[in-house]
Amino acid sequence: MSNFIFISPNFPTNYWQFCRELKNDGMNVLGIGDQPYDELKPELKDSLNEYYKVGSLENYDEVYRAVAFFTFKYGRIDWLESNNEYWLERDAALRTDFHITSGFQTEDMPRIKYKSKMKEYYQKAGIATARYHMVDDFEGCKKFTEEVGYPVVVKPDNGVGASDTHRLSDEEELRTFLTYKSIHHPDVSYIMEEFVRAEVNSYDAIIDGSGNPIFEAGNVSPMSIMDIVNDNDNSIYYIIKDLPDDTRAAGRAVVKSFGVKSRFVHFEFFRMSEDQAGMGKKGQIVALEVNMRPCGGFTPDMINFARSTNVYKIWADMIAFGGTDMPVGEHFYCPFAGRRDGKHFVYSHEQLMQKYQGNMRMVDRIPDALSGAMGNQMYVATFPTFEEMEQFYADVLAVTDENNDAIQQELVNVLTLGEPAAKALIPKPNLSPAVKPTTAVTKTTTKAVTKTDSRKKK
Repeated sequence: MSNFIFISPNFPTNYWQFCRELKNDGMNVLGIGDQPYDELKPELKDSLNEYYKVGSLENYDEVYRAVAFFTFKYGRIDWLESNNEYWLERDAALRTDFHITSGFQTEDMPRIKYKSKMKEYYQKAGIATARYHMVDDFEGCKKFTEEVGYPVVVKPDNGVGASDTHRLSDEEELRTFLTYKSIHHPDVSYIMEEFVRAEVNSYDAIIDGSGNPIFEAGNVSPMSIMDIVNDNDNSIYYIIKDLPDDTRAAGRAVVKSFGVKSRFVHFEFFRMSEDQAGMGKKGQIVALEVNMRPCGGFTPDMINFARSTNVYKIWADMIAFGGTDMPVGEHFYCPFAGRRDGKHFVYSHEQLMQKYQGNMRMVDRIPDALSGAMGNQMYVATFPTFEEMEQFYADVLAVTDENNDAIQQELVNVLTLGEPAAKALIPKPNLSPAVKPTTAVTKTTTKAVTKTDSRKKK
């Protein structure tokens, strides 16, 4: 029996399903986490052969001792994984220290964790990248901005998601950022990149031990995660019904360039929303970054809904058997909408559930650890057509103010970027709310929203 150590199997909360499928495939699944065993979900307990609690997953010595204990008790460890961006370097260090050769080692980390290093491998794959500058002093950064123009984006070279990401629009904001860096993060290396006017398209795939994809999908993020976090806005993205050919080709080229094997990956690309000098033409694919793990949050579940399959099983089968016979069924659009608390929406939760009860697949509160990028209340649904998905977004995100029509039209504009080849065929839908709200809802919310909007404009 092969031994598989799963680091932090309790978070994200849906990751117990990876453990379940590994155990179903005959693996000896050993969990290491910092949550007390009695507090684990029953489904996770049933999916583990044994669990070792540490005081903190941040303490390498504690986690090292946990792996050593499992090695002593069960013998050689064949696999060690968290499928989590935050622990990627920790996973590699443990594999290196315990000679577990089935995944990335410490020496592999620079090219898959540092955004500046990724660019070399994207370029080897023949994919354009944004120009960049490693943040030094004001004069060095100013020279770069004179070359590419404002705005520019700065973020940690080795960072997770959109955390600590800043959009700088002028020299005053550049000076403010440099002061912030010198006070709060003097030892952190930041990368400055030219701003790309685009949406984010992803390549999500499960890659076998020979570097070949055995499952492929993708999502579209019309709104920047950076803007969602920084502006405390609602969150939207969706699993695309059929992966575009150019995204598929780019994803496969990057897999080969980075030498990916036996992993679930999430590669991000810009799709240009307009021509941009020195970058490319509208609709072109441009590199953003690689993530050597599944797309975050509940996206694996969304992929399941969109492809009528089970990616947790496909991944586990790849680990246990090198391939899978898990079928992929009918394809759908699967949108995610994350509402932000404190906004005044046209439709109540109950009204949305009534209208879309046949489409809803997941409805829940979002964990605080994920709410910064994903909102507070989530709705996940499936639709056979793009137009039905547009109407869903229009209803879920409609707010009670006089600018609602303009907001909904802007939503149309960003959504239609997701399938450039089909744009000309997509009629503009009627995005006025499909069910007129009750008078009581309108009266109780309109005045408060007017105040919120006036503050936002300032």
